[in-house]
Amino acid sequence: MANVVKLKSGLSLCLAGAAAPKVEKTVVSDTVAIIPDNYHGVVPKVVVKPGDMVKVGTAVMYDKNHPEVQFVSPVSGEVVAVERGERRKVMKIVIKSDGKAEAVAFEKATSATEVKELLLQAGMWAYIKQRPYDIIADPAVEPRNIFVTAFDNAPLAPAYAYEVLKGEEAKAFAEGLAALQLLTQGKVYVGVEAGNEVKVPAGVEVVAFKGKFPACNAGVQAHHIAPVNKGETIWTLNALDVVVMGRLLLTGRVDMMRTVAITGSEIAAPAYVRALPGTPMTDLLKDNLIEGDYARRVISGNVLTGTNVSIEGYLGAYHSHVTVIPEGNDTHEFLGWAMPGFKALTTSRTFFSRWMPCRNRKPDARLHGGERAIIMSEEYDRVFPMDILPEYLVKAVIAFDIDRMEQLGIYEVAPEDFAACEFVDTSKLPLQEIIRKGLDALRKEMN
Repeated sequence: MANVVKLKSGLSLCLAGAAAPKVEKTVVSDTVAIIPDNYHGVVPKVVVKPGDMVKVGTAVMYDKNHPEVQFVSPVSGEVVAVERGERRKVMKIVIKSDGKAEAVAFEKATSATEVKELLLQAGMWAYIKQRPYDIIADPAVEPRNIFVTAFDNAPLAPAYAYEVLKGEEAKAFAEGLAALQLLTQGKVYVGVEAGNEVKVPAGVEVVAFKGKFPACNAGVQAHHIAPVNKGETIWTLNALDVVVMGRLLLTGRVDMMRTVAITGSEIAAPAYVRALPGTPMTDLLKDNLIEGDYARRVISGNVLTGTNVSIEGYLGAYHSHVTVIPEGNDTHEFLGWAMPGFKALTTSRTFFSRWMPCRNRKPDARLHGGERAIIMSEEYDRVFPMDILPEYLVKAVIAFDIDRMEQLGIYEVAPEDFAACEFVDTSKLPLQEIIRKGLDALRKEMN
């Protein structure tokens, strides 16, 4: 039986629009898009042009800083657009699918060198992130340990135990874990939700976590298993991405199809679907939005850490979750915050809903306030399940005090670890953005 780590701090939100436990359909889109901004820290170099024909697994761009890290097409077909923004920044690469799913055939890999080369060539390396800095892992640096999270307890998140790690997916997951074992002399850890089980190869250690969000974050799990120190490197992955790697290792073909939860109070029939990363939101949400003439926020991911992509956007490369909620910009409440707040989604004791039983709320995207000075002591500690002082770390990042940042654990954290803090923050500070900018500045300074 797996060791159980109990976390006292965390955040639990009851939201309307959870997905029904059934895969409704496979969403097949005419086009998919590769968005370079999905891969933080990457400087893209596009190697295709409009009119080029590609197969599943054909490289379409690579990272200029690490040319061996390639990004591949999830479909076969024709490159129809390479859209650029200011200063010729690559915004997206659009590929029109021919429906044939012709794929590049990769050779099977057995040794550590072959596995690494295969993951790099087939575009799977982008799924491996490293701490410190929460960026795509440097292929030249061997990790001390590898941490895989096999559950998600963010608001309305997909239930891995139900659909994601069953049947053939479980076999691919085990194959991916076995390959990861070859890439480190340390251990591979898999974090699961207490009460659930996953099949893993011999030598892989399973650790169960019992607690509220963000207990599902790989960084939080690493902190409680074997924290990263200055000068060390660890890798973190999501179980869904390990499954994609496993398919490649088993078949020699790239197959990025994944189970995606379509959720939120604005969804008429929340459910699971099968889709590729880069699928247009218009196809994912077709005929499934509640009728209304008000603005909606379409989020690739969950409401706390996801990306606002709009209905014209695409499913993110790392996401298996779509959430749609009201924007709230046309809402006018009588007396605003001074009302009792029986339906408010809050952790504050100043609203009656804080004392009522957990019910499915229908929040919108409003902040209900503006930025101000940090004045609420220990507010973050209630929802931050790491032995780190989050308030002081945020202040050190804002001041860019490198010594203080290191002492307070900057090398262990990622922006997603502060999502719950951002929700409860009375000061309305963009904590995830602050941490991201701090990590980027620190990486630039240290390198």
